[in-house]
Amino acid sequence: MEHRKYKIAVLGGTGAQGSGLALRLCAAGHDVTIGSREAARAVSTAAQLSGRAKKVIGGSDNRAAAAAAEIAILTVPYAVQRATVEHVLDALHGKILVDSTVPLVPPKVSTVQLPDGRSAVAAIQQLAGENVRVVSAFQNVSAQHLAELDHPVDCDVLVCGNNRAACGVVIGLCADMGLRGLYAGGIDNSAAAEALTSVLITINRRYKVAGAGIRITGLARNE
Repeated sequence: MEHRKYKIAVLGGTGAQGSGLALRLCAAGHDVTIGSREAARAVSTAAQLSGRAKKVIGGSDNRAAAAAAEIAILTVPYAVQRATVEHVLDALHGKILVDSTVPLVPPKVSTVQLPDGRSAVAAIQQLAGENVRVVSAFQNVSAQHLAELDHPVDCDVLVCGNNRAACGVVIGLCADMGLRGLYAGGIDNSAAAEALTSVLITINRRYKVAGAGIRITGLARNE
């Protein structure tokens, strides 16, 4: 498994999940840049996170962040997933795109609503073509726990993708953040991880606990 330090762009990284991933990856020694539709917002968030990580995190607009990176991690809401990828697609050729999208449709976020019964991430692989190695991961990781840098995150990450080498790289990133990445099959299997998020939201609302014997997550993700 290839394992080294990467230049990583977290697209939509001003949100809770993106910020948590950026913080953990920077602390692990990777060169991290936060991307946003608004560069000023990305710079501001990066400055705050840099203080916590005690290492420099960059900030820029999504296109510039994607262009400078070896790996891009998409952490935007489902409603803007496709538009964001289309905006940066020419900067992703030959690279790994890690997509953490879950097709949550408010207000019924506890109900599984896969688009046409298929994976939202698999649709991005179809859009991007084979020149972009799309990997599905991080759908079920708690943003709250990621942000607590002083504490480990006891969480498994389902990693799906058609390119096994790219999946191996992402599993390595999981290990760097103290997570356990598990290869879960081709990109179409991402539908299971995406659907699981709504199930976990339901469980956590019902039982008001973190983990409750389910190691796959802590508190699912910010809703």
